[in-house]
Amino acid sequence: MLRISNLYIYPIKSMGGIPLDTARVTDRGLEYDRRWMLIDENNIQLTQREFPLMALLQPTFTPDGLTVTYRPANTQLSISFQPRTNNYTEVRCWDDICRAQFVNPEADSWFSNILGTPCRLVYMPETTMRQTDLNYTPEGHITSFSDGYPFLLIGQSSLDELNSRLEQPLPMDRFRPNIVFTGGEPFEEDQLHDFTIGAIRFSGVKLCARCVITTTDQQTAKRGKEPLRTLATWRAKDNKILFGQNLIHHGLGQLTVGDELVPATP
Repeated sequence: MLRISNLYIYPIKSMGGIPLDTARVTDRGLEYDRRWMLIDENNIQLTQREFPLMALLQPTFTPDGLTVTYRPANTQLSISFQPRTNNYTEVRCWDDICRAQFVNPEADSWFSNILGTPCRLVYMPETTMRQTDLNYTPEGHITSFSDGYPFLLIGQSSLDELNSRLEQPLPMDRFRPNIVFTGGEPFEEDQLHDFTIGAIRFSGVKLCARCVITTTDQQTAKRGKEPLRTLATWRAKDNKILFGQNLIHHGLGQLTVGDELVPATP
C-alpha cells in the first residue's frame, strides 16, 4: 500500500520548503507553492543553481502572509499575501514568459543585500496561466513558478535505495518534492502514470532530471559531488540523471499525510 508520508511547498522559488500535514490542491498545484520568485535585472529567475545561499532563506507562514528568515543572521522579512504594488512586468521562468506582479521595494532591497546581487521579488497573480510543457502534457494544465509541472512525487524507498549506495546518507530536502510516499519498491514512482489520491486523479508525465541543487546542503548551502555522482552510475538516461516523477492533476481538493495513492487498474 502506498501512502503519503510528507507534503511540502516552496512558496518562494528555490528557497526553503514548508512541511504540511494537509495541503489544498489548486488549479496550478499545491496552494502557495512557488507563487513568488526572485528575478534579476533582466527579469530572469534566480535559483539555487547560481545562488546556493538561497537555501538559507526559510519561509514560514503568518496569518497575513510569509516571514522569510535568513538563518545565518536570524534576520527576517515579512511579506503579505497581497503584493503592495500595482506594478506588473514580464518575467522569464525557464523558457516561459509570464506576467508577474512586483511585491514591494523593501523585499527587493532585503534580498539584494543578502545575495549580493540586484534582484526583485515578484508574485504570480491568478490571471497568469503558465502552460505546462505541451511535449508531455495536454493543453490546459498550468503551473506556478515551478521548474515546469505542478507536482514532484518521490517514494521514500527510492531515497532509501540511493542512501544505501552513499557513504553519507542524504535527507529528502535535497530533492525538493511536493509529495513523498511510503510503500512499494524503489523508484515505484517511475511507473505511476495514472493514480488517484482521494477524489483527485494524477498523471505521471515526465521523470525529473536532476541538477546541481541536489548537491547543495540545504542547511549550510555548501556543495559536494553527491548524490549526482552516485545517481549517474545507474539512473542516467540521455545525458540526464533521473530521480522523481513530475505530475499533473485532474481535479481540485485536499491532500493529507496518510492518504493512500491508488494506482489505476490496468
